[in-house]
Amino acid sequence: MATGQPLSSNFAGVDLVAMPSIAAGEARVHRARRLQADADTLRGYGRPVAHFGEGQVTIVTWPQPGWRPVVPGTGNEGGTVEDRFEMVRRGEVQHAVNHAVGRAYVTGWYADPATASADREATDTSRIYTHEANYHPDGGQIFWPRDRSPFVALLALPGDDITPDDFVAFHCDGTFGLHIDPGVWHQPVFPTRQSASFDNRQGRVHCCIAANFLDEFGCYVEVPLV
Repeated sequence: MATGQPLSSNFAGVDLVAMPSIAAGEARVHRARRLQADADTLRGYGRPVAHFGEGQVTIVTWPQPGWRPVVPGTGNEGGTVEDRFEMVRRGEVQHAVNHAVGRAYVTGWYADPATASADREATDTSRIYTHEANYHPDGGQIFWPRDRSPFVALLALPGDDITPDDFVAFHCDGTFGLHIDPGVWHQPVFPTRQSASFDNRQGRVHCCIAANFLDEFGCYVEVPLV
């Protein structure tokens, strides 16, 4: 997600705001199509990463704002930053902490977001509802599952004129990590278990451009996790 609260190791720093209700008809649901992730299906979105230590993040030169060219060798010198990216399901709420950039997020809900509670056990963890996505124009991002647990990456191809139809739920079996290419829309990846810890490497600049599905399309995107 492009927005978030200051880092909190116990996830208490995330403010939960009132969300539109699915049950009350305040927002509809759009289910993302499911694909098994591999080198072929990920083409254009990213690529599998066999070993985190060898994974190279693609860094993009900043765009040329006018007719004068970017000086060769500049505009791409920010480098990368890395640390853990933790995902924890608390009741019906999915939390995430990106230690690399010091941000904490709520990335989705396992029940109607308007009434979902961190104090009530989720009864259906086969899917999750999310309300936004973002991309990084300055560089890619690598997620590597530290315990080899399966995960799902919600991705859409580059371009600002996206709709919910453009998003695909890529299922990764945990035997490899994922490099998300620059400009590719994404959420932090979703674990299929109660919790998961990822090695994360990304561009140090961490520029984010975001889309809110509720504001733009009146819907949540439902991400199939099984």
